[in-house]
Amino acid sequence: MLAGAQDEARPPRAWPAPAIGSFARDIVVVLHDLGLGGTERIAIRLANRWAQMGRRVTLLCGSTEGPLAPMVDGRVEVVACDPPIPRARGSRRRLGRATAAFLAAQRTDVLFVPGNYHWAVLPAVARLPESQRPGVVAQISAPLYRRGRGPLRQIAYNLRTRAWLRRADAAVSLSPEMTRDADRVLGRPITQCLRLPALEDEPPRRFPDLVPASGRLVLAAGRLVAEKGFDVALRAFARLRDPQARLVILGEGPRRAQLVSLAESLGVADQVELPGYVADIGPWLRRARVFLLASSYEGYAAVVVEALAAGRPVVATDCTAAAHELLDRPERGAVTPIGDVEAMAAGLRRVLDAEPAPPQRLAAAVAGHRIGPIAMAYLDIFDAVHRGGRGVGDPVGRAA
Repeated sequence: MLAGAQDEARPPRAWPAPAIGSFARDIVVVLHDLGLGGTERIAIRLANRWAQMGRRVTLLCGSTEGPLAPMVDGRVEVVACDPPIPRARGSRRRLGRATAAFLAAQRTDVLFVPGNYHWAVLPAVARLPESQRPGVVAQISAPLYRRGRGPLRQIAYNLRTRAWLRRADAAVSLSPEMTRDADRVLGRPITQCLRLPALEDEPPRRFPDLVPASGRLVLAAGRLVAEKGFDVALRAFARLRDPQARLVILGEGPRRAQLVSLAESLGVADQVELPGYVADIGPWLRRARVFLLASSYEGYAAVVVEALAAGRPVVATDCTAAAHELLDRPERGAVTPIGDVEAMAAGLRRVLDAEPAPPQRLAAAVAGHRIGPIAMAYLDIFDAVHRGGRGVGDPVGRAA
């Protein structure tokens, strides 16, 4: 059963069957919840922009709990499962059944499934009769080939991915490499590459608010969990042996106590700060000299885009396509092997000791990640799918 986030009942839809040449007026975005995640944050921002562009957008959630709830624009209708479906074993299959029930009862032009984690809802949607099933667009938010995944596990993952996306009409990836992998895994060229819409539509040329980097503040951010590699970040920071440097780690999570204890054992506790979760990383980036991404695994890391947009170089592990595509010049930072403390320390030392690059030049490198044209490119795909196409072509915002 589904319930609207507001008290008012959802009005019934009584539109006639769409004519050839019509556009996708009614878009449903499915999210498990509104928790802290890059996929959720980007999906909400896209939903907001589509609603601002005049489309009717519904955010269908297993649960509306989570700190990202205030981000949702009032023009986006939020529908929650009743009873809620919190994240747990089998919860994505339950969310899939709830999604199918919603689509069977409410006319929808396009279902957008934002990210690999949510693909598990698709088998239930695929079982709907043709008359009830909308066009389906799936986003590939993380690489299909993951470092450390053995050959047999990779084969099983590929087969499951192909099965889940077999009735998808189009897919959107975030890098050319991910597009090539998707074509190979899915066995059909339905995937189009669009840049990650990580930035608002600010003036792309002058960047008047950017200030040159100064000081020796190293900034990191993310959930305090093992895969974010904050233990490696602490060890690399300690290797600097720089009494003027500081490390700030933004975020919350179950490993807070362990990280505090590690900082003490490394003798850098007085140089390390863990302020907790912050809704806006921007003020911290303005104070930072360099951003540090120490993860063992990421999708297309939006925070790399955000740091460069703020005029700050990035030292990142080889955990994301964003590192290779955006940190391809020394002035933008460095890419180090995953888990390599010495290499990370060397990368930080080089950036901290170098003359800071003009922040406007760093920001210009990611100007193509602004949300306006990319949101329109998504709508071009939705419209093509709704008309019976496959979202092919070369809309504005497509990655080079």
